[in-house]
Amino acid sequence: MEESFVDVLTRAYFVNLESDEWDLQYEAYQRILEMTKQEVDWAYEVWDDIVQNLSNRDAHIRSRCAQLLAHLAISDPQKRILDDFSLLWKVTTRDPKFITKRHSLQSIWRVGLAGQEQKELLLEHFIKWFKHCHQEKNCTLIRSDLLQGLRNLHEQQSCDEVKKIALELIEIEPQEEYREKYKRIWKGYQ
Repeated sequence: MEESFVDVLTRAYFVNLESDEWDLQYEAYQRILEMTKQEVDWAYEVWDDIVQNLSNRDAHIRSRCAQLLAHLAISDPQKRILDDFSLLWKVTTRDPKFITKRHSLQSIWRVGLAGQEQKELLLEHFIKWFKHCHQEKNCTLIRSDLLQGLRNLHEQQSCDEVKKIALELIEIEPQEEYREKYKRIWKGYQ
């Protein structure tokens, strides 16, 4: 990381992510996630390190970096996320640890907040994954998380396209029990 961080506190949070003390790591991580719910001007100072760590041997680091990259997408005027999305998607769908995949999946919807191109890329991948995850061990959970991500995106942008896609995906589910479960995620928007 470069020395030009916005402030000392932000830099301290990133240093604490590497701490041996779990409490310090967790607090720093939570603070960074909170900061990155809004645009930040230091995204590119950490971007390359985060992307590189998407393939770290440590599942915890991969998970954390996937979530951070998804959050930083709104602070990406150069649209780097369009090039790096495939690496983020790989963690989301192919990581050997299910919990790492799930944490990434629960955050990746934020990429859609970054702009129309980013949203279209995200939606394309969400649709394809929803339709083809039936062979996955945790398909129902994956589909629930995909639909929750779409709802989160819809709540942030009030986008009828996102709502339409979600409701169409729900109807793809062949089992009534799961279809009803998925409808509850979108209750109030149907």
